[in-house]
Amino acid sequence: MPTLQAVPARFTGRALVLFGDVVRSRRDPEGSSRWLRTLCRALEGAYTPPERIASFGFTQGDELQGLLAPTADPFRAVLLGALHEDARPMRWSITLGDVAPGTGPATERAGEAFIRARDGLAAAKVHRDGIVISTGEPGADRLLGDLAPLLAELLAELTPSQARIARLMLIEDLRQADVADALGVSRATVSVAHGRGHIRSIDRLLDALRGIMGAARLALEDTAVPAAAEGAR
Repeated sequence: MPTLQAVPARFTGRALVLFGDVVRSRRDPEGSSRWLRTLCRALEGAYTPPERIASFGFTQGDELQGLLAPTADPFRAVLLGALHEDARPMRWSITLGDVAPGTGPATERAGEAFIRARDGLAAAKVHRDGIVISTGEPGADRLLGDLAPLLAELLAELTPSQARIARLMLIEDLRQADVADALGVSRATVSVAHGRGHIRSIDRLLDALRGIMGAARLALEDTAVPAAAEGAR
């Protein structure tokens, strides 16, 4: 079971669980494993403790798993996976839920959120959705169910040159002029690719998804406080 070095921390409570599955990985298992090692290294650099509760890893079935703090941005992982120069098509399941006590990498963790994440990944395969999200807040989950697959579709439609520009703008947070300088192309070239790749729409959709997930997390926290107080009586 390939994993990177575990974070020496013990955690229990609500967290974000990420599952990623390489599409058609059985056609090239060795290539899929190489890609997931590359992606794990990128994710380890993108998320550091306390955002990253456990190290990213993947199972022998080429299923990537991650465990993040509930306030972390899970879409950074999706963007890194979709816009990397060596990217392979993936499905993602993102779940906000309870995690059992434990230490070690994400592949050695358990809990309700992991069960829901695995169920979400299975549903994504059946419905051919690129991203499924579950927070446990019904209103938010209905919205996320409509919007998350759309994000996956927009990312999958990017050409390699559009993906390079999107990576610099959406992950590195560069402006179009800075992207042009970094790539050694004209600003007009970047502007055309930006428009044809619908990168502005992707950015706006990401803002909406992040906002919905943040609102869901706060709503769940608000309901948990009265429930805890009632249980203490």
